[in-house]
Parts: sequence; C-alpha cells; structure tokens
Amino acid sequence: MVRIAIAVAAVLFAAVTPAAAQSRPLLTEDAETVPAGYILVEAGFDIERGAIYPVSGLEGNLTRIGTLGLSFGVSSIAEVQLDGGVRSQLGITMRDPAAPLAHMLDVPGESTGDFEDLRIGTKVRYVHEGPGRPAVAIRFSTKLPNASNESGLGRDTTDFHFGLLVAKTVQSVRFAANGGFAIMGDATRGDRQNDVLEYGLSVARAVRPGVELVGEINGRINPREGEPIPGTETRSMLRLGGRATRGPVRVDGAFLIGVTEFDPNWGLSAGVTWVFRGFNVP
Repeated sequence: MVRIAIAVAAVLFAAVTPAAAQSRPLLTEDAETVPAGYILVEAGFDIERGAIYPVSGLEGNLTRIGTLGLSFGVSSIAEVQLDGGVRSQLGITMRDPAAPLAHMLDVPGESTGDFEDLRIGTKVRYVHEGPGRPAVAIRFSTKLPNASNESGLGRDTTDFHFGLLVAKTVQSVRFAANGGFAIMGDATRGDRQNDVLEYGLSVARAVRPGVELVGEINGRINPREGEPIPGTETRSMLRLGGRATRGPVRVDGAFLIGVTEFDPNWGLSAGVTWVFRGFNVP
C-alpha cells in the first residue's frame, strides 16, 4: 500500500503550462482521436527488470524490441488502432516448475523469445471538449494470442477490453483518465475466465515549447477473492518521463516502476511518434 500511495502521489503533480494530448510513453488513452485521414505511427523499445510470468513460471529481464502502434483517423470522431511488437526477449533468471503450464515450455536455454500479442481496437469520441466539460470517448479492443505458451511469454488466450476515456485541460495542464474492464481467458482451463477492472490516470505539463514532462499510473485490479487465476493478477505500473515534439515527430523516454508483487521491479521505455496525412476520408 505504501508503494501505491507513493506512485499515485508522484503522478498527480501539475503546473500551469501548456500540455498536449497523451501518447507515448504513456499507456493511458486520451479521449481525443487522430484527425480524419491522418495516420499516427508509434515505435520504440522497452526494458523491464524482474518481469514475472505466473502461467509459465518464468522470471527474468525482458527486452521488447520494435514495440509498434498504428492509429488511423477514419472520421472526425473515430480511429482504428493496431498495437503489438516485433519481438520480446526474456533473459531467464528463475523458473518455477510448479507453475500451471511449466510442462509446456520449449525453452532449453537461459533465454526465450516470441512475437508480441497483437491488439486490435477502435476509439470513438462522442463528447468534444469544451468550456466546463471534458472530452469523453469509448474504446474497445481484442487481444490476439500471437505469443505462445511454449515460449513462456504468452497465454494463448483471446481477451476483450472495454474502457471509458475522459480528458480535460485544466489551467493548461492535460489530464486523462481511463476506467473499464477486460474479459481475460484462463490459460490453464478452456471453460473459465476472469473479468478484471482496468484503470489509468495520466498528466502532462510543458516546461518549454515542444517539451513536456509526463507521468501516469496504469494497471488492472483482480476483483476475485482468494488465489487469482494465473495471468490475471492485479498489476500496476508507474511511468515518469518526458517527450519532445518537432513538427510531426515526437521523441519520448520514461522510467518505469512496478507497484505490485507481479510487476517488474523497474524498467525503461523510449520511442518515437510520427503523425502524417495518409488518405482521404469521403
């Protein structure tokens, strides 16, 4: 609880300077959408120390190479999103042979790798931000099981996510909040699922034109009593970093801190975002 309190306090800093809508390195979604006919491309890498995979029993240092996000503005209020990654590589420091699917592992060495799970979704803004009111949107997506059980990095389940997104600029500081749920399949049984609560709270402040400090706390809560279904445990990550924008390109970096016992101890994230006109909307 102390770590959670510190994380929340660290994220909720603010100052009266201009701030833009949220994107990398944050995970919390802004309620605003990509303009019609535009394409937003995000690419980067993450490093996590002490990553835990309860389903396979693996623990180690994770490198996510070529994390990728694509958002297509298909109308003035909607966008289509694709999120995934080229490669995840785990340097194994510990194995738990008693883990539910440890017997399925095909990892003879001290490292394992696989593709990232692909997430396909849509965001629709139905309230535009105005004086005295925030922007409001909904987002729903499906996670596809690209990462396999045999690598130890996947769960081979298809999950569904739904969230309500709210964002508002208050005294030139941009706040965004997400709340929703996810229906996550049980990787150990085919006849059971766990419905978890998802949340995110982020803030961005500009320190000079084109340069921002950003922070967030983002995660999920397992509402089940007793032992959680493996792979659906309560998790939460704190991200603190910055980003710099020049024209249509933005570079970013962040320091990651795990909040729960199932999160990595710490990590780093860096990447770039590019927005450009891609097509005409009828």
